[in-house]
Amino acid sequence: MEVKRNKYLKMLQLRMHNGLIKVITGIRRCGKSYLLNVIFYNYLLSIGVDEDHIIKFAFDSIEDLELLRVDYQELVNNQNKINPNKFIKYISEKIKDDKKYYILLDEVQFLDGFEYVLNGYLRKSNLDIYVTGSNSKFLSTDVLTEFRGRGDEIHVLPLSYSEFYESFSGEKKYAFDSYLMYGGLPAICQMNDDEQKISYLKSQMENVYLKDIKDRQNLKSEQALDELLNVLASGTSCLTNPQKLANTFKSIKKINLSTVTIDRYITYLQEAFILNKVFRYDIKGKKYISTPYKIYFEDVGLRNARLDFRQVEETHLIENIIYNELRYRGFNVDIGVIEKRDTSNEKNWLEVDFVANKGSKRYYIQSAYDIVNEEKMNQELQSFDRINDSFKKIIIVGKPIKSRYTEKGYLFINIEDFLLNENSLEQ
Repeated sequence: MEVKRNKYLKMLQLRMHNGLIKVITGIRRCGKSYLLNVIFYNYLLSIGVDEDHIIKFAFDSIEDLELLRVDYQELVNNQNKINPNKFIKYISEKIKDDKKYYILLDEVQFLDGFEYVLNGYLRKSNLDIYVTGSNSKFLSTDVLTEFRGRGDEIHVLPLSYSEFYESFSGEKKYAFDSYLMYGGLPAICQMNDDEQKISYLKSQMENVYLKDIKDRQNLKSEQALDELLNVLASGTSCLTNPQKLANTFKSIKKINLSTVTIDRYITYLQEAFILNKVFRYDIKGKKYISTPYKIYFEDVGLRNARLDFRQVEETHLIENIIYNELRYRGFNVDIGVIEKRDTSNEKNWLEVDFVANKGSKRYYIQSAYDIVNEEKMNQELQSFDRINDSFKKIIIVGKPIKSRYTEKGYLFINIEDFLLNENSLEQ
């Protein structure tokens, strides 16, 4: 079954003809190429664009490289990039009139000097350009600077739960458990066997994502990165910082790793979209607190695979899934904290799991696996009670519950109801 990915198609539609290079980023295997070369391509045909006015080219395709008379094997053996003059000549021969042409380029980092080539094409008013890429220039938060401020980034996440649910081939009552365990990489939806899913995820993490980082950064100590990723995966959604991680390495792993190295390695993992570092935000003081912070994984299946599926902790994974869902819905997401002073006037912090902002909208959200009694409920709500503004406050619960409002106006909602209803925050 095809996953339509309508959200990202709409984002591409809204950016058509805007005079910018549309740069599609995201973790490897999240569906960037399929979005561009199948979903968006078919959309262009459906609105009447002539097929010969859609120029598709994949720089990692043997068939496409033959069109440039490039020997793929020689390219790989010598680690060369593609001569831009050959590509420019090929495109020039395809453009035969002044009508609008759509140029869809996949893995464009293999084109030597791609930034200059594409920036040059922006001078032609009848070209609308879309690209994907997977090297450090496309895995960096500074991606748009490669196009001198003339790039427009669309970040693609692995499947949201609603996208996963739509394509899930088993009984729907098992869909969330499967998502919690194996995540949302599109290939997982085509697999029915647990052993196949486990093997795929472990292989992707080791042989694709980590290998990319090690090769790109020319790391001498591969073990340190591997061990750090294991520690971060074990502490998903828990507060940490480089010093705490360095202490863990020294006491448990018997490895001396400096805080500077740890911070650099976390940056590498962020740039590869494997994980995200999320800072705390003082709600009353209206300022960020740089440390400690939390780590969330781009895909919980990859996180579980990294730990050989030994630590599938629903409480932490549900929090990670909520974080990813809020990003999927276009929110900027922080961890909220609010000051509390005890009887001795000593300062303590109460946490709000997420402060989600988009434009003038803000939501305060708590993640709770279960509300077993009134004490647990009061524990979850005490931070909300200290927030004086009128923005909506929501508790998302892992266990099945019926959505309801408390007397104070706080919304309780089940995790699946939240994930499957795109308007769940507004109900």
